Amino acid sequence: MSMAQHAEPAVTTPPAPGRKETDGRTSRRSPALRVLARPEVGVFLGAVAVFVFFLVTAPPVRDGSSMANVLYQSSTIGIMALPVALLMIGGEFDLSAGVAVIASALTASMLSYQLTMNVWVGVVVALIVSLGIGAFNGWMLVRTGLPSFLVTLGTFLILQGVNLAVTKLVTGNVATDDISDMDGFGQARKVFASSFDVGGVQVKITVVWWLVFAAIATWVLLRTKYGNWIFAVGGNKESARAVGVPVTFTKISLFMLVGFGAWFVGMHQLFTFNTVQSGEGVGQELIYIAAAVIGGCLLTGGYGSAIGPVFGAFMFGMVQQGIVYAGWNPDWFKAFLGVMLLGAVLINLWVQRTATRR
Repeated sequence: MSMAQHAEPAVTTPPAPGRKETDGRTSRRSPALRVLARPEVGVFLGAVAVFVFFLVTAPPVRDGSSMANVLYQSSTIGIMALPVALLMIGGEFDLSAGVAVIASALTASMLSYQLTMNVWVGVVVALIVSLGIGAFNGWMLVRTGLPSFLVTLGTFLILQGVNLAVTKLVTGNVATDDISDMDGFGQARKVFASSFDVGGVQVKITVVWWLVFAAIATWVLLRTKYGNWIFAVGGNKESARAVGVPVTFTKISLFMLVGFGAWFVGMHQLFTFNTVQSGEGVGQELIYIAAAVIGGCLLTGGYGSAIGPVFGAFMFGMVQQGIVYAGWNPDWFKAFLGVMLLGAVLINLWVQRTATRR
């Protein structure tokens, strides 16, 4: 009898038909996790919760005119929150956005009134000035390598001083003169500050512009090469530059988009109130940034959407008007905003961790 032992061939059981073996690295996320991965999901749920809360606690909110006021307040924040959100996705933020709105309105008002020109001349010059402010911020950022916090903080202080000093120098007052009787005012008012009737309720044109800009921003982010560049430079600008992304152009153009938003909101304020207070705008930049953060954008860049800030701005408008309709002390408004901001940051953190968990 031979002492050699013959090994039998290993017998393997084939996997059941239609079943694939996976491990933690290759398993696909469930549809629920894929939905949670969207940056606007958390703020959408929050907006629904805030809306239902005030719908119950503040009965006047149920009126159509009240909702029109809520949408109006939301739109004046949301129009600026959109370019601010795109800039944050690109890895930067702008502390001069609030005073830039006033600078734009002051430019259009004083140029038109003091030189007795058609107001459209002032509107066009104000657009050039606003885009120039944005271009300056972007150029300083890429040229010096300084953080956007420092660059735009400097611009914020410069504009704050210039707004007040130049207005006093030119008009002798802290506010501009009334331009409502000047040529072109009626046409400009229709574009920037008119209202239209919907079922007997007056709705401001800014609500339409807000939604149009949100649709354009969403298309740009999700369907264009420029949108890919924004996410790339926000994620890692050196890696983006290595694969051919024009980082300098993208950064500067994003700041110019913020300038465009500041111009549009500034024109709305000018043609709504016919005059501009030079000391306004301070603190508004934090509202715009907070709306973007609540909307799912990260301060670290590379993550966010254009739809999220729409819901974030709606939450701001809902709280701001809802407190009034509920008959509460309006001093609580900022406290509500602080709670909303912290809650949104925690929700975004949880969503990210849940969405990336295998």
